[in-house]
Amino acid sequence: MTSHPNPPRSPQAFRIKGDEPQRKQAHAPRRSQPRIEFAAAPEASPLVEAPMAEANAARRRTPWAYLLLVSLLSLLGLWFSMTLAKMIADLFAWSLTLGWISVALAALAGLALLVIVSREIWSLWRLRQIEHLQVDSARAINQNDTAAATAARRELKQLYTGRPDMAWALRSWAEHEGDIIDPPAAMRLAERILLEPLDEAAHRIIARRARRVTLLTTVTPTAALDMLLVGAQNLFMIRELAELYGSRPSFIATLRLTRMVITHLAVAAGLALSDNFLHLFVGKGLLGRLSARFGEGAINGILTARIGLAASDVCRPIARESSKRETLASLAKEIATFAKDAEAETPEVEQKA
Repeated sequence: MTSHPNPPRSPQAFRIKGDEPQRKQAHAPRRSQPRIEFAAAPEASPLVEAPMAEANAARRRTPWAYLLLVSLLSLLGLWFSMTLAKMIADLFAWSLTLGWISVALAALAGLALLVIVSREIWSLWRLRQIEHLQVDSARAINQNDTAAATAARRELKQLYTGRPDMAWALRSWAEHEGDIIDPPAAMRLAERILLEPLDEAAHRIIARRARRVTLLTTVTPTAALDMLLVGAQNLFMIRELAELYGSRPSFIATLRLTRMVITHLAVAAGLALSDNFLHLFVGKGLLGRLSARFGEGAINGILTARIGLAASDVCRPIARESSKRETLASLAKEIATFAKDAEAETPEVEQKA
């Protein structure tokens, strides 16, 4: 019987590598899960609007009315040209000197008409430029649009270059313009440096016109003359505010700007005085202390101030945030106090007279 060279091994147990760590991991205590905390999202900045664009969008398109107006004006121009040509021909037939004098006068009138039309076109173009500036600045603030911010900065420079009262503000803005890249912050920087001094001047203009309306309403003997004077003061105020913010309104541009202001008031429901607004004055007895005529003048002054605030919003190149807009309460208190002081001074003036 031969012996086996490799005798069979006895049964043994083997431990597989990696089994022990897994087993230890299985019996190991569970680690605490990380605590997840949700931070509150930052509040989004309120959106700004473009009042001029909204006023134009709210306007009702009536192409047939424009076609009728253009046709009637064309017929009137043809009739006037035929009449003028016939008159010049008759003057030449009567006297050669009178004929040439009439030609010179007609040429002078045509030159004046050309200058007036050019100024009207230029004024309308300036209003259109401010409207584009409002849209670009609103897009830069609301949508963080870099291209719109660049266009708005370029338009601001074009708008205020050449004005002596804006020279220092433009130099200060140019020094800090390259430090800010964020479009909304760049627009707010331009607003703080360029427009805040103009806002203070606009406040003084509105307060002065409102006080003047208060006095005119007080001393005007008839209601018709009262309405005429108040309307003229409102038109002058709108024109003055437009010139302050960079526009140069002529007659037609002033009428168009007035329509925009009225549309802005209608859209914002600005003509209606709320119950809180009336309670602010009647409850404190400011209007109750005034006589009937000064109370009427104060009301007209307050409405003039409301129109002035709307005109300031429409003419301003960069629209304000709703929380930063000037309220009517401060102006109304100032007007009511002024009317009260004027009423107290009136008996002294009459006594001296």
